Amino acid sequence: MALELDLRMEAAAAGELYESTRGEAEFRVPHIDWTRTSASVLTSEWIDGIPLRDTAAIAAAGRDPRQVAVLVMRSFLTQALRDGYFHADMHPGNLFIDAQGRLAAVDFGIMGRLDAGMRRFMAGTLAGFLQRDYRKVAELHYEFAFVPPHHPIETFAQAMRAVGEPIFGKSARDVSIARLLGQLFETTRRFDMQAQPQLVLLQKTMVVVEGVCRGLNPDFDIWDAARPVAERWVSDNMGPEAALTRAGETFGALGKLAQDLPQLVKNAEELSQMVAEGGVRLHPDTARAIAAEQERQSRPWRVAVVLLTCVIVVALILSLQRFL
Repeated sequence: MALELDLRMEAAAAGELYESTRGEAEFRVPHIDWTRTSASVLTSEWIDGIPLRDTAAIAAAGRDPRQVAVLVMRSFLTQALRDGYFHADMHPGNLFIDAQGRLAAVDFGIMGRLDAGMRRFMAGTLAGFLQRDYRKVAELHYEFAFVPPHHPIETFAQAMRAVGEPIFGKSARDVSIARLLGQLFETTRRFDMQAQPQLVLLQKTMVVVEGVCRGLNPDFDIWDAARPVAERWVSDNMGPEAALTRAGETFGALGKLAQDLPQLVKNAEELSQMVAEGGVRLHPDTARAIAAEQERQSRPWRVAVVLLTCVIVVALILSLQRFL
């Protein structure tokens, strides 16, 4: 609660979004005046524009509300997919069209984050639905371990088809994203998928954004608006060039491992010596820290996974000694 009420936190959120979108020609974040900002006062650049709830004023200013709707959706998706940091409270009172036709946002109290893995999951899932490739959608859920492996992937893909197919062939006016997401949540629960908080916030924001877009254009088609952003992200991050980049990062990590290997082998030798002498001896502070962590986690299987991983790593290092 203290962090929520500290306006410096909201100022920092605005500043981060400002930095990540400062190169955008059609999206604007007010600059923060840090010299006049404190825990109880937030001072920013003044935003002068037409609120998005005033469709008539937007049209009177020579802006096409239908194009503004597309701009809203694509700005949101670009933030979420490209940057992994998005405005999560994009209701009409927080959005304006300025004199240059840019979409300007205010109120940065609720922000969302997606790491690289979640962005890949989101983009791949969205692209899979757009392409009606339900097997791809299912494979992503299994790849990220969102669905337990005892459920057949073919059955889950069939369930995804049951979610996606009803929306195709219908007009945009007849498709409710809120109802679609409700059906998706119901389906994933049946397959023992646990809710992902960051995705829930993302999906909540998408419902709000779609409502804003429908207010500007009753026939707004979220799929047509989303397609270029999703497909461009998939191409940039999951295509051949991206694969080469990831391969280069992997080789870099292997090089770092090669540099660290002598120290790892030395540590393994010391560990082996301790085992031979009757057991592993831990520093008292380390032993207390491990005990506290086990108490906090309260999930024995996590401790078992960590211990098993340590055993495998030690075994691998001891095996590598033969080649040194």
